[in-house]
Amino acid sequence: MRLFWKDQLPLLLFYLLQMLLVPSLYWLTGEDRPLSIMLYGIVLSTVVLLLYLGYRYVQYRKLYVALCNPTSLAHEHLVSLGEAPLSEAIHELLQLIDRQYQEEVNTQVRRMDHHVVFMNRWVHQMKTPLSVIQLTLQDLEDEAAGSIQEELERLRKGLEMVIYTSRLDRFEEDFQVEPLLLRKAVNEAIAENRKLFIRRSIKADIQVDANFAVYSDAKWLMFILGQILTNAVNYTTGTGKRVTISAQCVGSDIILDITDQGIGISPEDLKRVFNPYFTGERGRQYHESTGMGLYLVQEVCKRLGHKVELQSKLSEGTTVRLSFSNSIHLSNDFGG
Repeated sequence: MRLFWKDQLPLLLFYLLQMLLVPSLYWLTGEDRPLSIMLYGIVLSTVVLLLYLGYRYVQYRKLYVALCNPTSLAHEHLVSLGEAPLSEAIHELLQLIDRQYQEEVNTQVRRMDHHVVFMNRWVHQMKTPLSVIQLTLQDLEDEAAGSIQEELERLRKGLEMVIYTSRLDRFEEDFQVEPLLLRKAVNEAIAENRKLFIRRSIKADIQVDANFAVYSDAKWLMFILGQILTNAVNYTTGTGKRVTISAQCVGSDIILDITDQGIGISPEDLKRVFNPYFTGERGRQYHESTGMGLYLVQEVCKRLGHKVELQSKLSEGTTVRLSFSNSIHLSNDFGG
């Protein structure tokens, strides 16, 4: 209603001006008209104006209601805004804009799909020569071969991150939640990264009940654990250090802590470690961080219904905590 009156304000102002001009005209011409006749004319004109405004409002009511709620206009323009010529014209215009927008969105989606397919094919093609080089280096024992192996491992990790990043936009089509034994998943993640543990002379201390089971996706959980373990090892220096993986049951949740004895994270960086491409002061010093690992971990956890938190102290180490809701403690014969 307020928008309607704003729209009709010029008309009301002109009408008021007209009502002032008519008596003034009679007065200037010297005609002596009774006041009652002039008032009758003003009242009659006002009634006619009010009837016109009432008809106008009924005619454009749907349009004014839609315009007063711009947040819902995206849905309103798909239905009729009234039969008045202006309402129909606006309705057709919005439909045209909507069709053009949908066509543009579909075009961008197709481009993104083609890009993702290309990236996935390219990554898989790159894995083949990496595997061949790794097999070739197994027969070499010199120090240079070990350095090359380490760089190849970094390349492999980088290629995997590319694949998982591209899959994140289609996450709903690429996951299956099922009960998984947590200790088994941890063991597999450590085995996947055993070469990194060996090269850095870091031990893995697993303190996870063999019967703890969590609801998650096996592939994505392996990715989460791999990213956290890789960070824990890469940011731990010195000999005799270890990464501790422990779990406890709190109510219906299972809490998994992965604690390293590494360099830690600066207090001013703690709130930003989950931001994409953020490496932080320590990451820039050690040149190990891409700034995407923890970001992807948090995004995957959100989609799986898990919770990830991080605590750290400089020069003392970092603890990444994963919380699994509605988890279960299974009997020893699970999966048998």
